Amino acid sequence: MSILRDKNILLGITAGIAAYKSTFLVRLLIKAGANVKVVMTPASKEFVTPLTLSTLSKNPVFSSFVDEDDDNAVWNNHVDLALWADLFIIAPATANTLAKMTNGVCDNILLATYLSAKCPVYFAPAMDLDMYKHESTKTSFEKLTSYGNKMIPAATGELASGLVGEGRMAEPEEIVSFIEKDVLGQLSFHGKKILITAGPTYEAIDPVRFIGNHSSGKMGFEIAKAAANLGAEVILVTGPTHQTITHNLISVKPVVSADDMYNEVHKHFHSTDIAILSAAVADYRPKNVADQKIKKKDATFSIELEKTKDILKSLGEIKENQFLVGFALETNNELEHAKAKLKSKNLDLIVLNSLQDKGAGFGVSTNKVTFITSSNNSIENPLKSKAEVAKDLMQQILKQLNA
Repeated sequence: MSILRDKNILLGITAGIAAYKSTFLVRLLIKAGANVKVVMTPASKEFVTPLTLSTLSKNPVFSSFVDEDDDNAVWNNHVDLALWADLFIIAPATANTLAKMTNGVCDNILLATYLSAKCPVYFAPAMDLDMYKHESTKTSFEKLTSYGNKMIPAATGELASGLVGEGRMAEPEEIVSFIEKDVLGQLSFHGKKILITAGPTYEAIDPVRFIGNHSSGKMGFEIAKAAANLGAEVILVTGPTHQTITHNLISVKPVVSADDMYNEVHKHFHSTDIAILSAAVADYRPKNVADQKIKKKDATFSIELEKTKDILKSLGEIKENQFLVGFALETNNELEHAKAKLKSKNLDLIVLNSLQDKGAGFGVSTNKVTFITSSNNSIENPLKSKAEVAKDLMQQILKQLNA
């Protein structure tokens, strides 16, 4: 999954022959999972039609402050457009528009939207060779980048005039790749590898039955998503669950038993920067597993259990520079038990939640947690969605790493 998934992207199109490429750019952004809206200069409609762009983006296209065909004269609010956008891409960006952007000229809806934008702005120049090399154009490039805008370099190739040289707009694939790399490079956990466990484990009694628990895996999957959205490479080791996830930075490793999870976690731990163990691993398993289904004969039936390997403790014993996070689900003396677990397992952070708290625990979309740090600080959080808890957890980890 692209890092652009679910991003609101505003595409600005100006009046250059390269505007025909904007149709392909819209398609690629949609394919990446982004929400796309298009704003055009009036003259750009001579090169590509609003109808085409509207059909591809599945959104209205804006080229004037008031819809020309609207008898009610509804105002197209450039401020709302600018605030909606997570990213603003101007491609193609002509010399004329770049000069106006540089000097604050505001004579169309695209430029008004640009001046109202609070999000990152990218521009992909497209013009003839002599225009591209002109000192005034170079000044536009320098000033616009000094304002914080990001230039997507033009390519060298055959131009509309027949000349060969710089000025050709980057190809749509190159534009998307440039932005993806730039967004990733700014994310807090870019370059970090994070190991996460999720879900329950199933401990076999016989080929049909098992000992398990009510964990759905939702919390672990949300943590994986939050980590990947911050640029981390994620290894998600998950027990049996109905949860699914698709993200190009997340590698899912399905397991069944506590022993399976132990082995998979240890396979990846040494190359990991951060490990977050949120799985509800069985503490005990049947000592003897029947080869055949056990028949129902007696009124009572006993199973001898033995302890499973303590995955979290085993990592605490061998960790070097890894940041290790554990979870504690308690029903009584919550804070006391969580602090004891934090210390005995050599953790940097433990996430405590209680089954006594309404809306927390297994099988629900919310959680109420307390973060307890290795310095014994407790940070209590209100009831939130598990997605929000996951984001809070990543910020807490970042805070401790940067302390």
